[in-house]
Amino acid sequence: MLNLVDHGAATDLPTLLIVHGLFGSARNWGAIAKRMSDSRRVVAVDMRNHGESFRAESQSYPEMAADLAEVIAWIGTPVDVVGHSMGGKTAMQLALTHGELVNRLVVADIAPVTYEHSQAHLIDAMRNLDLTGLTQRSEADRRLAVELHSPAIRAFLLQSLDLKSDPPAWRLNLDVLERDMGLVVGWPGTTGRFDKPALFITGAESDYVKSEDRAAIKALFPQAKMAKIPGAAHWLHADRPREFEAALRVFLN
Repeated sequence: MLNLVDHGAATDLPTLLIVHGLFGSARNWGAIAKRMSDSRRVVAVDMRNHGESFRAESQSYPEMAADLAEVIAWIGTPVDVVGHSMGGKTAMQLALTHGELVNRLVVADIAPVTYEHSQAHLIDAMRNLDLTGLTQRSEADRRLAVELHSPAIRAFLLQSLDLKSDPPAWRLNLDVLERDMGLVVGWPGTTGRFDKPALFITGAESDYVKSEDRAAIKALFPQAKMAKIPGAAHWLHADRPREFEAALRVFLN
């Protein structure tokens, strides 16, 4: 089963399952998970080939959704699900194929469509990072800045660098993620309908969800509501965490 980070205790509200995006981990969501656990149990996962979860030979959405179904079976009751980017597509796949396991669905800055971009350049940057003698994250950031100019992206990626390992190592299966990048940025063409409440939150400064994607969203999720967070880009939960948390609370409660 996937590695889990469990926050809070069960209440009358459904458990909230948090599903991170590509190159992320449960730890990226620690602050929001802890704050949301004031009223319900919150379980954040490390997806396959990420964090402390198992290393697998593929990264397809049907397989990732099956991983989440196993976690929900362990929890024992249907859950509310929030997924970002790759995690959002996985959450959509889960809702469309195992709708009985999901009460409410929150999808953060992604649509059920195939994207043309690739994140392979980030894999190249991580592979090219000289890990020799690294003991401090600040030095890792300085070295990574040679290839990646965005401080926010560097900070995000470096959360997956294990400096306590000897030698330091990425908590990511870069080989499989690179090989299956087409699956990750794609969409498996899953059909069906999730007729329960769904919220699609986007960053106002992100171009991941376009106006023309709304028809595809509504076809699969007819109850979908749309919300936009001003001042936020793709990593909206990191850019505007309090606003993101407030949107979650209004919708889920």
